[in-house]
Amino acid sequence: MLFQDTYKTIQLPSEGIFRDRGSKFIAYAYPIQSEEEVKSIIQDLKLAHPKARHHCWALRLSPNRSFFRINDDGEPSGTAGRPILNTLLSHDLTQILIVVVRYFGGTLLGVPGLINAYKTAAAEAISAAKVIEKTVNDQYQLVFDYLQLNEVMKLIKDKQLKVISQEMNNYCKLLVEIRQSEVNQLIGQFEKIPNLRIQYLQTL
Repeated sequence: MLFQDTYKTIQLPSEGIFRDRGSKFIAYAYPIQSEEEVKSIIQDLKLAHPKARHHCWALRLSPNRSFFRINDDGEPSGTAGRPILNTLLSHDLTQILIVVVRYFGGTLLGVPGLINAYKTAAAEAISAAKVIEKTVNDQYQLVFDYLQLNEVMKLIKDKQLKVISQEMNNYCKLLVEIRQSEVNQLIGQFEKIPNLRIQYLQTL
């Protein structure tokens, strides 16, 4: 295979905790699909932890792991978001957000202490999660004449494609997911079906 079409993420949200000299660091890990999800998650955590001093976070997105964001939320620059992100990098995870909620214990931890605390709390949340491997899939829309339905569905069934939605009229529309490494081969097979149009929509 010329390129990697799998990635690792977590199956369900998880939590981890780390304590140091009275300060408490509670890490929350979430599987996410987009940056838009972050705002409501942070708001919910702030409601759940109104007395916490900081809500620091890092995320990685996209199957090729190219997109990231970090936020120190008032901690000294580079002591919170970056160590959380580095933990995600070292575990090679993407499509994931980790928020670490800090309760201040009265003793300053210093830069090395903060970096260690945020890193360790994030690692605890990851170790409590189930890490899963997912394939990188492309979404395609198939439009075809009803007379071709049996032929199309046979190919979908043979290749075990996931059908996301379908409209059945004189003209049928199907939304399907195809694993990236199989796209070229499968499109060639779909294009052999008379009057079928296939359109790329997005990568998941």
